[in-house]
Amino acid sequence: MGTEHSKNEQRSMLFLRKGPKLPAWEDALLSGKEPKSLLKRGLRYVSLSLIMKGMTSAPDFLWGLPEVQKLNLSRNQLVMIPPSLGKLDRLVVLNLGDNCLKCLPKEIGLLRNLKVLFVNMNCLTEVPAELSLCRKLEVLSLSHNCISQLPLSFTDLTSLRKLNLSNNRFLQIPLCIFALRSLDFLHLGSNRLENIAESVQYLVNLQIFIVENNNIRTLPRSLCFITALELLNVDYNAIQTLPDNLYLLRRLPRIAWNPMDKGLHIAHNPLSRPLPEVVEGGLDVLFNYLREKKEHN
Repeated sequence: MGTEHSKNEQRSMLFLRKGPKLPAWEDALLSGKEPKSLLKRGLRYVSLSLIMKGMTSAPDFLWGLPEVQKLNLSRNQLVMIPPSLGKLDRLVVLNLGDNCLKCLPKEIGLLRNLKVLFVNMNCLTEVPAELSLCRKLEVLSLSHNCISQLPLSFTDLTSLRKLNLSNNRFLQIPLCIFALRSLDFLHLGSNRLENIAESVQYLVNLQIFIVENNNIRTLPRSLCFITALELLNVDYNAIQTLPDNLYLLRRLPRIAWNPMDKGLHIAHNPLSRPLPEVVEGGLDVLFNYLREKKEHN
């Protein structure tokens, strides 16, 4: 009896020392180590990467690491991010790309130092208005989701320079975007756009504007006043005519065919004659044609 009691006591002590069983990935990750040992301390940032760990939920130990500044949780199967995210208020870079997220917690607005946010390749249908409280945000990717509108409060993201909204469900460019005067990169390709509002002219610092693979029929004249443009991609639309003052976009270096090249991308549009032949002659020929046409009118 005494021996049996002693064995049971040993088993109980062993169980207490082990504690609750961790998920397999987390057990392998920690292996008895402190969570802080996973942090990498670089010259500028304290970072933590948990890419491709097969996670369906973020580990609780994350929210006890307030010193982390760069956090990468991409390429997992996360279905939600808890409100505890707001505890990581030193975050500068957050990557939640390629997961299964349907929404973001409103506590994301507590990340007042956030400059870069990737939530691409998820299942978002909307974006919380609280994200506009992240006034330092400079880079935002929401591509490959199911978003059809943005909160009007996005006008407060005055530091935003790069915005990727491609592969979503926008029927028009959200009005709040035209207030983002610092934007130099805007990607709205593969949506359901039918036009570009004249208000696009307020994006005076825009250098790269991509609206390929939509249903756009005409380009507004005001687009030609964004003279900083170096890449304008309107491939795969329904454009038949071009604005006469397109020649004002003098920083476009060429008619471009390679998706990565700067220039005017206008392939796969039903351009009315003689525009197809003029375009084949190159950008200078096209600009001269449009200039002469305007003078004659």
